[in-house]
Amino acid sequence: MKAWRYSEYGGVEVSKLESNVEVPEIKDDQVLIKVVAAALNPIDYKRRLGLFKATDAPLPTVPGFDAAGVVVKVGSKVKHLKEGAEVYGDIIEKAIDGPKQFGSLAEYTAVEEKLLALKPKNLDFVQAASIPLAIETAYEGLLTAGFSEGQSSLVLGGAGGVGSFVIQLAKHVFGASKVAATSSTAKLELLKSLGADLAIDYTKDNFEDLPEKFDLVYDAVGQCDRAVKAVKEGGLVVVIAGSVTPPCFWFILTSNRQFLKKLNPYLESGKVKPLLDPKGPFPFDKVNEAFAYLETNRAIGKVVIYPIP
Repeated sequence: MKAWRYSEYGGVEVSKLESNVEVPEIKDDQVLIKVVAAALNPIDYKRRLGLFKATDAPLPTVPGFDAAGVVVKVGSKVKHLKEGAEVYGDIIEKAIDGPKQFGSLAEYTAVEEKLLALKPKNLDFVQAASIPLAIETAYEGLLTAGFSEGQSSLVLGGAGGVGSFVIQLAKHVFGASKVAATSSTAKLELLKSLGADLAIDYTKDNFEDLPEKFDLVYDAVGQCDRAVKAVKEGGLVVVIAGSVTPPCFWFILTSNRQFLKKLNPYLESGKVKPLLDPKGPFPFDKVNEAFAYLETNRAIGKVVIYPIP
């Protein structure tokens, strides 16, 4: 089968589309899925650059965390998924602590049942592929910080994959009293459409200079040193990029399909929507171009690869 793979760490050029990769064997607790669409995440290119090499799986690596596809084979201990099921998930349980060698940028991939949920009925495979890692990171980060109804939040990087879901979940799932978010000038209306009560143009205003402080700051861009100036006394800053000092805490997702199952009703009702970059989807043979674009940090929402032949 065809799969993208790299055998050394480095820039986009080390990743090659290979046509003779063996279809992975499934373990008892896994299913084999025919990947229909996959999404790219910053953690993919950080891993390829070797930033986590001390805890990474051995090379060569098939990259890709997010997948949406169809179950074509089922392991003997799989209880809930059957052949033909349309599923989606973040297929790598531990993002940087011994992540699996074989990801989603392939025609087929083997995935533990515990990482997959049924695809929301109202979404196509492209939309579904854009969701898992970002929405799980947003949701678990809010949970871990103890965010609750009636509290206020500030989202740094509100137009990105994770940030766009933090706005929506804080507002529509957790019941935030107020959600503020930062972006560049062109994306301010987008933030409001996602549910932000206050859209802050980071090219013109310093969010830390606002008189108002927040119960929670969710930092998706790596600005802990500034974020701590925007949080109330006793509040927390969730950080998913960059270095941290208290009251910031660094958060990294452990993939869990229970979060997807819990959030599926919000996706199916349209209260929470995936955000897709308008330049996509990119075809399977243009994965390196898609990564080069993602690495400019200009993407809106998620960059998706589709169709996967």
